[in-house]
Order: sequence, then C-alpha cells, then structure tokens
Amino acid sequence: MQNRISSFSAIIDDQSEILILGSIPGVKSLEMQQYYAHPQNKFWKIIFELLKEDFTEDYTQRIETIKKHHIALWDVIDSCERKGSLDSEIKNEEANQIAELLENHPNIKVVFCNGGKSYKNLQKLLGKNYRLPVILLPSTSPLHTVSFEKKIEEWKRIIEFLV
Repeated sequence: MQNRISSFSAIIDDQSEILILGSIPGVKSLEMQQYYAHPQNKFWKIIFELLKEDFTEDYTQRIETIKKHHIALWDVIDSCERKGSLDSEIKNEEANQIAELLENHPNIKVVFCNGGKSYKNLQKLLGKNYRLPVILLPSTSPLHTVSFEKKIEEWKRIIEFLV
C-alpha cells in the first residue's frame, strides 16, 4: 500500500453554525491543497447556488464565502492509506477529533455529511443519537453518478439552517 495521506485542517471559526464533513481529500484536492479541488466535484457549484452567491474559481474567495454564511468544513478521517480517490480504497484510517471540534465550537447546530463514508464514520465516532442533527447528503464527487439536479435538491436541506 502507498504512503499515508492526511486531511486538511478544519475551516471553522467562532461564528460557524453548520459543519459539512467529507471523508478525506481526493488526489486532486491533496495535490492542490484545497477542499473539493477536482473540477468535476460539484461541491462548490452546489454551495454557491444554495447561498445565491456568484460562483468563483478563487479558493480564498470560496472560503471567505462559506465563512460569511457560517459554514465550516472538515473531514471525518484524519489520515489513511488509499490508492487513488475512492472511499472504498481507504485502509488503516485514523479519525479526526470531531467530538472535540464540536465541543470547542458550541455554535454548530447541525452536521451535514458529504456522502455515505463520512456519515458511517461519524456515526461510529459520535453514536447514532448524538445531541446535534447529523444529516446524510449525496456525495458531490463525480464518482457518485446522481445528476447535479438531484444532488442540489437534496443539498437544499442546508438552507433551513442558514442564518
């Protein structure tokens, strides 16, 4: 198996009210050192559409935009071994300290999981009856072949939690 890969630091501040968790960055994201960097990943397009913001390719502006809307990003996996970008290839994973992050950021009122891997891992970490709502959303990855329209329809659940 290849070398271990590691997640990025959480993008979060004291104003954050919504936490979106992925599994762990894919190859392109690791290469670019940006969350959801693969051009076919629909995460940023979906978020900007839901927030009614003008889409940008500029990563710094993307981060500023989600922070403005009190959205935080992180991954459930801190490090693992993986060939390629498939969640199904993840081996020997170590979890991020999600419970600690949530304790340190009491304004978080809901956690959304970007795909099944993050949702399953989070349930193992926090238990099924955690004090905050934990909502599974379809993966924004191009490997999850649901249409953009269907993904955005499901992701609209975020809107009810926006400030």
